[in-house]
Amino acid sequence: MDEKKKQSNFKVTRKPEYREDKSMNISIRINKNLVKQYDEWSTKTNRSRNELICMALGYALENIEFIDNED
Repeated sequence: MDEKKKQSNFKVTRKPEYREDKSMNISIRINKNLVKQYDEWSTKTNRSRNELICMALGYALENIEFIDNED
């Protein structure tokens, strides 16, 4: 039997006063509903929409699981 991986919540704290920038620009298209949700979270956490999306991408990279459906 495969053990189910325990899923944890994506936790976000309020933004600290200073953070060194080590980023680069890219362009993506996302659903308007996602933009609305990130804007709400941005207001709630005092973080930019971009910063929250970057945090979510980092979380996904650390927690991704690829499933091979070939038999």
